[in-house]
Amino acid sequence: MQQATIQIVRPASPVTELAAPQRWEVAQIEALFALPFHELLYQAQTVHRANFDPAEVQLSTLLSIKTGGCAENCGYCPQSAAHDTGVEATALMKVDEVLVAARAAQAAGATRFCMGAAWRSPKERDIEKVSALISAVKGLGLETCVTLGMLGDGQAEALRDAGLDYYNHNIDSAPDKYADIVQTRQFEDRLDTLERVRGAGVKVCCGGIVGMGETRTQRAGLIAELANMEPYPESVPINHLVQVEGTPMHGTEVLDPFEFVRTIAAARITMPHTRVRLSAGRQALGEAVQALCFMAGANSIFYGDKLLVTGNPDVTADQALLQKLGMRAA
Repeated sequence: MQQATIQIVRPASPVTELAAPQRWEVAQIEALFALPFHELLYQAQTVHRANFDPAEVQLSTLLSIKTGGCAENCGYCPQSAAHDTGVEATALMKVDEVLVAARAAQAAGATRFCMGAAWRSPKERDIEKVSALISAVKGLGLETCVTLGMLGDGQAEALRDAGLDYYNHNIDSAPDKYADIVQTRQFEDRLDTLERVRGAGVKVCCGGIVGMGETRTQRAGLIAELANMEPYPESVPINHLVQVEGTPMHGTEVLDPFEFVRTIAAARITMPHTRVRLSAGRQALGEAVQALCFMAGANSIFYGDKLLVTGNPDVTADQALLQKLGMRAA
């Protein structure tokens, strides 16, 4: 019987250069996913080494500054008021409370401090309060990032003026999967906010979630959507779905870990200069899969015992893993 042959699809050389980024078709990214695993990792590691020190990992810490009670109905999110998950809504944290957490993160080695508030979209009074938090954290010498939901006119500029470095606003999934995940907003709403952030001169942190029952084609579509942004995000968090009881996504078939690694590799190849971050769900991956993700081009992690309301490997575990791998904080 004649064996099938697999054509090796190597990315064009401009992927590792600062020239105009190539436009990626979903089919091209699917072809990357379909490569033999060793070949895909080789290509991703080659691109990674051309643009970063492969031993360095950037450390970010994420704090929920306003938890629960969100008006959106995102199927993965335990903070949605539409889901009974046991998460209690809280008020926005005070400056002194946030500074305690920021100083602890900085002492542990984090260089970026991210603050998340469970809002559909912030009001002007919310922007004023968050701006005070940004200024205080920036004063410690940390990079600042916030995720507050959809922004209106002038709000990104106000956050920028307070010292904001990054705004996080994930697109979650491929456009054709989006309506299966959330019905209280449209995919284009996400793009509108990202456009406002870019227009204000704030760096973009934007990624998605895998393991929500999407197809491989839709995972490729997510990566294509990110890679074809002009410019693509400076930071791309790839989340592995954390299934929380009470959310519609609870009980979804768990994504194969090798498929997650392939997603990381595809992100690295298509967005060579971005920080690809291992985000939610890292605790369940284990050390070996995380090591493969670093080989595939991940070079940032969320660092700290908690991500908003879900678990994360503790600081000592992360420090031990990086030491085992001969890696260090960027």
